[in-house]
Amino acid sequence: MTVLGEYALWIALPISLWGAVLGFAGGATRRGEMVLSSERSVFVVFALLCVASAGIIASFLGDHFEYWYVANYSNRDLATFFKVSGLWAGQRGSLVFWALLLALFSSVTVLLNSRRNREFMPYVSGVFLTILAFFLVVVLFAANPFERLPFAPADGLGMNPQLQTYWMTIHPPTLYLGFTAFSVPFAFAVAALLSGRLDGHWLVTTRRWTLASWFFLANGIIFGMHWAYEELGWGGYWFWDPVENASLLPWLTATAYLHSVMIQENRGMLKMWNMSLVVLTFLLTIFATFLTRSGLIESVHSFVQNKEIGFIFLTFMGGVTAVCTGLIIWRRGSLQSENHIQSFLSREAAFLGNNLILLGAAFAVLWGTLFPLITEGVTGQQIAVGPPFFNQVNIPIGLVLLALTGIGPVIAWRKASRRNLQKNFTLPVVVGAGAVTGLLVAGGRDVYALLTFGISAFVLTIIVREFWKGTQARSRTSREGLPSAFVRLVTQNRRRWGGYIVHVGVVLVFAAFAGQSFDVEVQHSLAPGESATVRSPFGHTYTLTHQGLSSYDAQNMFKVVAALSLSRDGRDVGVLTSEKRYYTTAQQPTTEVGIRSSVFEDLYLILAVVEDIEGVARNDPAAQRATFRILINPLVAWIWYGGLVLTVGALIAIWPEARRARRAEAVPEEGAVREALQAAD
Repeated sequence: MTVLGEYALWIALPISLWGAVLGFAGGATRRGEMVLSSERSVFVVFALLCVASAGIIASFLGDHFEYWYVANYSNRDLATFFKVSGLWAGQRGSLVFWALLLALFSSVTVLLNSRRNREFMPYVSGVFLTILAFFLVVVLFAANPFERLPFAPADGLGMNPQLQTYWMTIHPPTLYLGFTAFSVPFAFAVAALLSGRLDGHWLVTTRRWTLASWFFLANGIIFGMHWAYEELGWGGYWFWDPVENASLLPWLTATAYLHSVMIQENRGMLKMWNMSLVVLTFLLTIFATFLTRSGLIESVHSFVQNKEIGFIFLTFMGGVTAVCTGLIIWRRGSLQSENHIQSFLSREAAFLGNNLILLGAAFAVLWGTLFPLITEGVTGQQIAVGPPFFNQVNIPIGLVLLALTGIGPVIAWRKASRRNLQKNFTLPVVVGAGAVTGLLVAGGRDVYALLTFGISAFVLTIIVREFWKGTQARSRTSREGLPSAFVRLVTQNRRRWGGYIVHVGVVLVFAAFAGQSFDVEVQHSLAPGESATVRSPFGHTYTLTHQGLSSYDAQNMFKVVAALSLSRDGRDVGVLTSEKRYYTTAQQPTTEVGIRSSVFEDLYLILAVVEDIEGVARNDPAAQRATFRILINPLVAWIWYGGLVLTVGALIAIWPEARRARRAEAVPEEGAVREALQAAD
């Protein structure tokens, strides 16, 4: 199977190149046999990449250490669970996995459009196969997962210990799904430019693909935060690591695109802007892949075996940028806006401001990520850009974005009247100001935290009012009970109300970020029987009593486990453990933290220093002292709650609408609801 996998890659490259040529030529000449051959090439390349991926997995499961990739990312003691995930654990396999997912989405797109969008599909398949050919060139000539060693070692070096977690099985694949899914809107955008059909049809065709990409990127980022929080053992969930930043960038621009595309659909504006955003977001997905694999940055997430890959990626991104820029300039006449912004107090202006701020945040993150590389390349000096820079720049930007989350959806199109502003924003402003006042009275003094909670209350009030008004209006017009009216309201316009639910998730995440300003941290060296006490910002007193250290051998590692009994406000609530893991193939130990999570705060225990590891292994009573870091992290759970709410909202927005026949029957009812809502406004 492993040999077949390598052959499959070599066969896939010429097929993808040939299919790409046929796709573009078939679109230009309108020759159906060329187009059909190109689309069939997509299916063949997908099948071949399935064989190649199965070959990589088989090489891991069979402990074929004669392959460089297996020898460097696996060993005999590695659990089967992680051997399977070896497909995306390193640079070489992850590139094949990227191509596999792209080929999957390409095949699904071709199948779904076998009888529609025929003016686009020749170019769409050509774009897909061009991207696939690029990745196959990188794999075969710069990062071949089937490269053999001169000799077969008895055992491998093993997987990075920080990757040996269940988050490894879901975080990278989820991000890759987001990266590759956005290739579909990009392919249709290029097809629209080449075919000259630049109306809103291609936007409607790719709407769910864009939402799906955004959905996977958002969840991938949240999964990564959870991974960092549980596995890296430093007490936080986001450190502005370059690879973290790289995953954030396309999410920011995709968010901007999702908002501005509504302006094009409703007002015929921002056509060139939206086309540029699609191209930029696709380039940022490639950039994220490039940054992880170029060897230019150091990160726990990065793969740095072959720096030549970075130059290949840069060449590809430069070529895509040049071609797409040329196409946009060529079609600039057809990309002119049909209308213009009439007032800064309008939904169009709010969405445009939202876009500009999102792009500003993306630029700040990109600049902070690349500045050390640029400085080192120009001056030879290494300059670090850390969390203080990113926080100082992005916190004010984030607060403005949070406010626009509430303002944009309810302010009127074209021009908001004074009555519209008063109706929609008087109560939310009062609630937001009341929240800030209450926090000040309670002792809150951090300016950014106060603003975040105040704006969050403002936005939530707007969203709750919108749901309440919509539900009431539907209940009156359809004579349904409020619960039934609420469900029908959401299901009849999933895109709008799913978006509101997403905004609720965003508010919860922002509130969780604000909770970080109230973090508490202490450090104690404890012998068995000694206790440490820490008081939380919510007034609870936690007492941890060291019970002792134990050690034992586990698969692929040696563990030292500290157990501490825990009481809260004098009441016993159980035992909390934290570990040091010493992997057989790693030089540095890793830390497994103990977390007691509640709705409002997490107690976070880190076994920082084991003073006498050998003594612990010998069960020496004198070797039981250890140093612990104890943290109180307020509102961290709200990140995960917010992520869940965001996921539900995105799924609602993505979910297909009811059949046209049923929608047609519901038109009068929907019109009545719309009129009732307008009357309420």
